Amino acid sequence: MTRAPSRSARWLVLFVVTVAAVLGVAVAAFWGDLARFALDPKTPYQIYKPPSEPDYGKRMSWALMPTDPRARPGDPPADVFFVAPTTYDGGRDWNAPINEARADRLFRKVIAPNYAGPFVRVGRIFAPRYRQASLYTLLTLREDAREARAFAYRDVAHAFRYYLDHYNAGRPFVIVGVEQGGTLAARLLADEVAPDADLRARLAVAYLAATVVPADRPPIPPCVQRGQTGCLAAWAAVSDGDLEITQAILDRALVWNGPVLENLGRRPALCFNPLLGAVSDQPAPARLHQGAANATDLEWGARPAFMARQVSARCQGGLLHVSTAKSASLKPSGSWTARRRVPGYNLFYLDIETDALARVSAMAGR
Repeated sequence: MTRAPSRSARWLVLFVVTVAAVLGVAVAAFWGDLARFALDPKTPYQIYKPPSEPDYGKRMSWALMPTDPRARPGDPPADVFFVAPTTYDGGRDWNAPINEARADRLFRKVIAPNYAGPFVRVGRIFAPRYRQASLYTLLTLREDAREARAFAYRDVAHAFRYYLDHYNAGRPFVIVGVEQGGTLAARLLADEVAPDADLRARLAVAYLAATVVPADRPPIPPCVQRGQTGCLAAWAAVSDGDLEITQAILDRALVWNGPVLENLGRRPALCFNPLLGAVSDQPAPARLHQGAANATDLEWGARPAFMARQVSARCQGGLLHVSTAKSASLKPSGSWTARRRVPGYNLFYLDIETDALARVSAMAGR
């Protein structure tokens, strides 16, 4: 005969369950703060020793480059200099070593097929490995984090100069930057391209995705019509109606003032609409959407399946407000940290590819 649990035992079970529930709610409520604390290197940047400098004369310092990087007859008409987004979470280093295994796997699994993939048909792709600032530096406004991001720019600028001196051979080129890479590419445009008449004349277009750029002083003229060359297409997308995230992006946006990163403040942000191929506040209905793709895990260079008419988009308040995609494969997923990086799909894959091909073609015709 089984004895019923005593009253004290029932109270103990109830107490344990209640405490567990309270702890669960508390952890859920403060999970973001706990994750940030875990990713914080906790070493002041002034005494931090960064990883070894990359040597761009060695192939290992490039995440993507042609088999033969020297320009030859029969090559595509343009080059693409691609600055990757954050793939290193942090926790020990402010800046990642270029051979950090997990960060490199994430680049090859997610970033390359989804964000460099649209440019395979556009030109030869050069993507430098650089000592990227960790994801943590995008989650805080601390001065240490700003210094880590400014430090990462040195590698990108060095890689760009090396590419120009050794591989470009006077060819037209496209600059692409995503998220942190977009911010670094914005400074590259201001420091290296804008002051140089020859480079300005050879720049077909610059795409800065998931990137806030001040509209009142962009580094180069914005793209205001299809087929325009030498212009800037920059946008930061948000889910339509998500006011909390929208405000957070603007509050945390850092832009360059010379060599210094500072808050965007009340300055307007530039917003390029990939569905319209222009900086415009006109709404773009879903019928204009050429094709999104979830290319994660796809073999490099393979053509993904495209999903057309998935989203509408409109620039409003400096941000690109995008409707909810119809396909479940085009929705955010993954861990807390994964959701704070660029997603494992590209809503505007085919739209950007088509746009880039048209601008490179226009430059070749010119």
